Amino acid sequence: MNRRDLLTAGSAGAAAALIGSAPAAAAPGVLPRLPVRTGMDKLAASGWDAIRGERIGVISNPTGVDRQYRHLVDRMHADGVTIGGVFGPEHGFRGSAQAGGSEGTGIDARTGLTVYDAYLASPARWGEMFTAAGVRTVVFDIQDVGARFYTYIYTLYDSMAAAARLGLRYVVLDRPNPIGGRAYGPMMTDGFTSGVGRLKIVQQHGMTVGELARFYNGEFLPADAGKQVKLEVITCRGWHGRLHAGDTDLPWVLPSPNMPTPDTAEVYPGTGMFEGVSSLSEGRGTTRPFELIGGPGFDYRWGDRVTALKLPGVRFREAYFTPTFNKFSGQLCAGIEVKVTDQAVYDPIRTAVGMLVEARKEAAFVWRLDSSRYWIDLLTGSSRLRTMIDAGAATDEVVGAWAGELAAFDQRRRPYLLYPRSGA
Repeated sequence: MNRRDLLTAGSAGAAAALIGSAPAAAAPGVLPRLPVRTGMDKLAASGWDAIRGERIGVISNPTGVDRQYRHLVDRMHADGVTIGGVFGPEHGFRGSAQAGGSEGTGIDARTGLTVYDAYLASPARWGEMFTAAGVRTVVFDIQDVGARFYTYIYTLYDSMAAAARLGLRYVVLDRPNPIGGRAYGPMMTDGFTSGVGRLKIVQQHGMTVGELARFYNGEFLPADAGKQVKLEVITCRGWHGRLHAGDTDLPWVLPSPNMPTPDTAEVYPGTGMFEGVSSLSEGRGTTRPFELIGGPGFDYRWGDRVTALKLPGVRFREAYFTPTFNKFSGQLCAGIEVKVTDQAVYDPIRTAVGMLVEARKEAAFVWRLDSSRYWIDLLTGSSRLRTMIDAGAATDEVVGAWAGELAAFDQRRRPYLLYPRSGA
């Protein structure tokens, strides 16, 4: 049963029956948002019982907030929980750094706690920081967006590996996957791993960070760290795999500077691939990053061809924009705005493949080449997508090439899932 079924079959009452509580009130004409509680909500409501009395290391960023937008670290500190150190990922603990940046190591002005710069830290470096902070339990609370090339899931993995080697306890405060529980896309393969794709998972993994942690612990850590970590996941209440961020009553805090809204997260696993095209801006430097795609050498004809593909759950608007930074800063770009109309049938990766197939037909199209490596190969996990598109393959042919590996991954992840996936 999806949210549309619930609302048409009995609306608020049916939805409440599914998750055990009434939905939040909605204004007339506005669909009610279903009540969900995060791992942080549950831990705070318990008086921090699961961690009180221990020296804690907290891995978090601005997304680690409660329903009143109060941060986990601020609340724990005020409530007398012993925090040995805070660890900031890409963009920093308080979120002041742009893509590819961090805040450095220093003292947090609000709490006086030491904040360690953990961006790009290896497991060995994580071990050094945990030891310096004297922590015995690590708490992870960061909102992911569900794409393999979003770096927080590697912050999770490397810190878990360090904790396993040191014999530390690792607690994940789970949060919903904002784009639901369905997996899409190609698998990462040998020879193509990088900072934007470290582990063999598919491009849109369809898991929460708690489920990913369990997957990592069972599938990767025994070989990498020599053993599993002492893992505990404090689960969400009320979430299931058909719910997206806009379906719940949880607050949204942008997980990174170019991920401003849940709409951005919906398209990102697909249009994030346009970082691998040097002749097209992925919308950085605009107010709709990853929804606006275009370049100086393009015009309305690209969008017309993409519209003609009749891709499900999405519409395309002819768009013109001038980025304020990143690619083509200060230059007028022509292209497409991606508008998701039905999340239930929308496939962000298939949609972006269709956009790439049609863009490749333009004389202005150029793949991004960095140090003799095609960036699109690192994003998609192999050279297959690029070479097929270069050879003139159609959208469905490209997407069909990964059907077997996607099905195998979906089966492999099932023992580690914590929430229902019926129909997801």
